[in-house]
Amino acid sequence: MHKRAFGAVAAIGATTLLMTACGGTTTPAQTSGSTPTSTSTSTAAAPATTSATAAPTRDANADLVIWCDSTHGPAVTAIAKKFADAQGLNVQVQTTPDDKTRQQYQDATKVGKGPDIVVGAHDWLGEFVQNGVAAPVQLDAATAAKFQPSATAATKFNGQNYGVPYAIENIGLIYNKDVISTPPKTLDELISMGQAAVKAGKAKQVLSMNVGKQGNPYMAYPFFSAFGGGVFGTKANGDYDPNQVIINNAGSVKGGELLAKLGKEKILSTNVDGTNVAQLFTSKAAPFLIGGPWDIEPAKKANINYGIANLPTVAGGGAMQPFLGVQMFYLSSKAKNAPLAQEFLTAFVPTDDVQIALYEGGQRPPALKTAYDKVAAQTPDIKAWFEAGKGGKPMPNIPAMNAVWTPWGQAEADLISGAATDPKARLDAAAKEIKAAIAKG
Repeated sequence: MHKRAFGAVAAIGATTLLMTACGGTTTPAQTSGSTPTSTSTSTAAAPATTSATAAPTRDANADLVIWCDSTHGPAVTAIAKKFADAQGLNVQVQTTPDDKTRQQYQDATKVGKGPDIVVGAHDWLGEFVQNGVAAPVQLDAATAAKFQPSATAATKFNGQNYGVPYAIENIGLIYNKDVISTPPKTLDELISMGQAAVKAGKAKQVLSMNVGKQGNPYMAYPFFSAFGGGVFGTKANGDYDPNQVIINNAGSVKGGELLAKLGKEKILSTNVDGTNVAQLFTSKAAPFLIGGPWDIEPAKKANINYGIANLPTVAGGGAMQPFLGVQMFYLSSKAKNAPLAQEFLTAFVPTDDVQIALYEGGQRPPALKTAYDKVAAQTPDIKAWFEAGKGGKPMPNIPAMNAVWTPWGQAEADLISGAATDPKARLDAAAKEIKAAIAKG
């Protein structure tokens, strides 16, 4: 199918998109849930929403079917309508519960009942390829160069491109400007400033960060990366290597030692988890919050005079660099209309109007460089988040990552709580458990 010019087609304003920012991080998805709902859009009628009662199946009259979670539904529906109107097509958008898309898509695709395109996180990619549910996307070099390099890197597996990115997210340091006038450059400064705030009665604790009883490796990763630690080593081509588990290398052990120290000093606590991490900041109990874009709306509602800064550097190491999460459009390996889906992905999604429309819905920095430049010029928060992610690496998108979260998280929690007193031994044990799980498949 020939390519069309879509630049003037997708003029979608912020008022079109009534979507809230998604919360949480890109961690292992749940594996069960309810059935998607459908929104069909075409040139013949306005979108209509109906609730599906059976397993998700394709509308026989639809030219193109897209799945996404319910959080992204309004924005994806809006851009799908523009595409449908421009081409005179029937495009159907089906939404799933936020934590069910990954598994529901795979289950449906394996039996030929899935969509042409699915929207999701980049770290699903390796599993999708391994399970044969994703197809390569033919994105030419000139178009690929229009995206942030970190975003395009996240869409690749074994050197092949499997999607088109539209947003980047990461964590950073959120601080209360009424308590902290200038954000700290180093972790030692952060602790000193926080302790001074506590002493002055302006706070009750130094820092709020989601740890929990089982740990939160996504949040803790920067403490490892600051010393050159991490999860996996890389192959010669830059891909993550599941045969190189490095959560217990010298850098990671230093990160573990730092976490243990911060736990002993009550800077970090396993009593802080997803239920209270934001509230500690919004109630002004803590002047600092290590968090992400999903924490900004609660801060605004609480009238916190917040700022967003880069994560600090650590003594004896370097900058705390976060994982990068990339949101992307995948092409199904069993797409019923693959040529049309390829056109949507390669000629429509990589446009400023589409990328900015998706930004309006999710409040994450656009992956397309020109779209990001336009948004950042008008939105200081987006520029701050992007700057906080510079130097960060995309979260591993290989299937072996599924074996990492639980052992690594528990090791982190044990070090912070003091349940484990020898960081190297505890991380060695976690690495052994991860390797065994990877070998088992």
